[in-house]
Amino acid sequence: MIKYALACDKGHEFESWFPSAAAYDEQARRGLVVCPECSSNRVAKAIMAPAVVGAARASLPSAEAPTEVALLDRRQRALRDAVRALRREIEANTDDVGTKFAELARSMHAGQTPERAIRGQATGAEVEVLLEEGIGVLPMPAAPDKLN
Repeated sequence: MIKYALACDKGHEFESWFPSAAAYDEQARRGLVVCPECSSNRVAKAIMAPAVVGAARASLPSAEAPTEVALLDRRQRALRDAVRALRREIEANTDDVGTKFAELARSMHAGQTPERAIRGQATGAEVEVLLEEGIGVLPMPAAPDKLN
């Protein structure tokens, strides 16, 4: 993985990770690297100082070592907040049935159990069978804090 400091033709600066230098070059050539602020695909590498670990910093005990933090732009923060709000709404208005989700969803669909809003866990195979049976299910968005 390689992190590049980038800037668009409108002067917005941002950083992005790429699997390799060649991957960046290919994505940039195809116009896939876009500015998160203005969506311009006229992006170039900006001057970037390499991170150098000095002897004093390298000798810090792990408890004192700096924590790596992801920097988010305004739209990414708004999206993260929206996902958090959606998860809170789902959690407040559904019952967590855990691993019994597929079984209970099927039972409700067949009219054997009173319908109610539920959430829980299901394997990919269970979800596939539910969908084939005409039982509508949706994945719950991952908690943003658990992805970082």
